[in-house]
Amino acid sequence: MTNDNNTKSKGDRKNKQQTKEGMWAKTIGKQLGNPERSVLGWLVSKLLINHNQVLEESAVQLSGIHPGDTVLELGHGPGLGLQAAAKLLSSPLGHVIGVDYSEYMHQMAGERLKGLVSSGKVTLHLSDVAAMPITDNTVDKVFHCNCYYFWPNLRKATTEIHRVMKPGGLMVTTLRLSSLALASSRGILAAEKWNPHTYMSALTDAGFIDVTMDDQRSRNVHFQVIYATAAQE
Repeated sequence: MTNDNNTKSKGDRKNKQQTKEGMWAKTIGKQLGNPERSVLGWLVSKLLINHNQVLEESAVQLSGIHPGDTVLELGHGPGLGLQAAAKLLSSPLGHVIGVDYSEYMHQMAGERLKGLVSSGKVTLHLSDVAAMPITDNTVDKVFHCNCYYFWPNLRKATTEIHRVMKPGGLMVTTLRLSSLALASSRGILAAEKWNPHTYMSALTDAGFIDVTMDDQRSRNVHFQVIYATAAQE
């Protein structure tokens, strides 16, 4: 009987540990998708800065931004990508728009880009990607990194992105499949959410053409890039 009790006790402890780990994984996943003003949210913001900088800057470089373009970043986080894009818009006509539904990230990016926001070079919207306050067919380039798998409704989001883009406009998505697979194995991300082929299918269904994915490397970081072009009317 004693051995049976010990076995049961060990099993209970293991189940409790697994439950606790699962709860932490869900909490971290929630903060990654929508960071809040908290200790954990602050830690996530630091992780985004350190982990995403190469992906953010690469997305900007690969977008082929011209000085007078209107550029949109989705899920801009702390604002690193917005800052990099703004440097390329030397024409007075050049404009950067940022959209994020995390109030904390919206405020953090606003502080980082205070001067650019004041001058009108950068506009920030606290908004869901699936319902952006942006006029139809006005955006030349769109970029985002480590973002699409947090969108509540992938098909609504991709349709909305296509709506705001000019015909022939380019969207660049950067991601690290190895990191996503690891996060999924730990319960932080659901496998069906980050699968790039699900995302690419949603882009095609929304009207994007030339949807492709390839591998890139920058500063010893290996990552993937998904390209999509808004269809001509």
